[in-house]
Amino acid sequence: MESITQSPPSDFIRDIIDADITSGRRPETIATRFPPEPNGYPHIGHAKSICLNFGIASQYGGTCNLRLDDTDPSGEGMEYVESIIRDVKWLGFDWGESLYFASNYYEQIYRYAVALIKKGLAYVCDLSAEEMREYRGTLTQPGKESPFRGRSIDENIDLFERMRAGEFADGARVLRAKIDMASPNVALRDPVIYRIKKTSHYRTGDAWCIYPMYDFAHCLSDYIEGISHSICTLEFENNRPLYEWFLDKLVEKPHPRQIEFARLNLNFTVMSKRKLMELVDRKLVTGWDDPRMPTLSGMRRRGYTPESIRNFCEIIGVSKNDSLIDMSLLENCVREDLNDRAPRVMAVLRPLRVIIDNYPEGKEEELDCPYHPKNPGMGSRKAPFTRELFIEKDDFMEVPAKKFFRLFPGKEVRLRCGYLIRCVGIVKDSETGEVTEIHCTYDPQTRSGFAPDGRKVDATIHWVSAAHATVVEARLYDRLFSVPEPLAQEGAFIDYINPGSVEALTSCRLEKGISFDRMNGPLQFERLGYFIADCRDSSADAPVFNRTVTLRDAWAKISGKGK
Repeated sequence: MESITQSPPSDFIRDIIDADITSGRRPETIATRFPPEPNGYPHIGHAKSICLNFGIASQYGGTCNLRLDDTDPSGEGMEYVESIIRDVKWLGFDWGESLYFASNYYEQIYRYAVALIKKGLAYVCDLSAEEMREYRGTLTQPGKESPFRGRSIDENIDLFERMRAGEFADGARVLRAKIDMASPNVALRDPVIYRIKKTSHYRTGDAWCIYPMYDFAHCLSDYIEGISHSICTLEFENNRPLYEWFLDKLVEKPHPRQIEFARLNLNFTVMSKRKLMELVDRKLVTGWDDPRMPTLSGMRRRGYTPESIRNFCEIIGVSKNDSLIDMSLLENCVREDLNDRAPRVMAVLRPLRVIIDNYPEGKEEELDCPYHPKNPGMGSRKAPFTRELFIEKDDFMEVPAKKFFRLFPGKEVRLRCGYLIRCVGIVKDSETGEVTEIHCTYDPQTRSGFAPDGRKVDATIHWVSAAHATVVEARLYDRLFSVPEPLAQEGAFIDYINPGSVEALTSCRLEKGISFDRMNGPLQFERLGYFIADCRDSSADAPVFNRTVTLRDAWAKISGKGK
């Protein structure tokens, strides 16, 4: 496993690990794990945890396991397992042979539960879920003990065995830890550690009808795997005493050490798997891999690179304080990465026909165009030049606005990699008045893009040959939500979905000679942004391109950063 950075980062988690090594508290190999629940696709927030856990293991010469914490059969499945494995690999990390499942440990975890009962530290409770909530108390008032708390050890073992045998209905009984109903930490008020759920498990089938709760299974799975540092997000901070209580009562030291860090919160999206599932189920997006989604599969389909995501995770760092990260920071990491690797090609998204009146009919020539202005090693390609071209509609104005330097009647501009042309006439639709065709002349002495007489032009625009261009579809993606914090607004979060989050343009033109193999990687459509062929919908016969990111931060002025 390779290190993420040349200079290992420093943060409070690594400071704790350094202190543990120095003090001898953890003299053995540092071992971490990434333990997602297989009930949804990984998103950019998970990427932060993935990079942190695998990065620490690499930095300290240790190990990092990939473990699927599959303790709830409802909603879990192989589709999610496969997406997690695929996304972690795509990010660039390798767990070797260390792929585990909490379901592998069901028998061991069951025996640990029996051990708690035999120690007098767990009991079978018949209270309903609603009654348990009433008995739990509040943050300011202690809870009340269950009337079933005093059951004998033998009775509890008998009832627990019968729970496992499937004798009782769902919800009829649970196994609870016997801790302290008056504890100021509500998590310690006799938490449920096993429940009856007669639901088939995607791995174990119907072998079990009782399942351990996450808090009980997670710490024991860490211990079974020899994890030294259990790194998790801040929502588990309040449960750390419970994590430590289970280990103190059941296993020998040294125990895994739980350390919490602030989760990644990104604006203009949602990071809750439950909310993302709602978007998918209600078909408000096309699936978990919709390019507008914050999922890693969606970002991969959109054209984000694993390098850019790893760099983003390194830049935002690790802290104890929750914060809202600006989406533009992530987009800029993508933009910087693609700037170096993406070949430049010419495409026209909203075509406007140009006729060069003084260019001979039937004549064709090839203009040399480099793939990257700063990387000659990428080579170049030949762009066919003909009498009829397409340019962007936005590059022409019949009546130019102030500071509009592109094409308008009487104006001369440079064509990328080619000649200077001057607008000498226009054709309009007789009904709408829309300009449908531009007539120009070209200067044959300016094939290099420069005039021998030294005259200057104010703008360079891109183009494609009308006779040779490939018709492609381009999907222009924007922020999924129209407000920075959709969950903080009044009403349903889905009410704030950005209606302009995707625009499909079906009559775009791409220059000739861009092979389908090259389409499989990132491309820069000059002056328009970075694009990639859609991995699901694109084909050699019907190319579909997703815009990964614009060339500049289009939201800077909106957010005030452009002032």
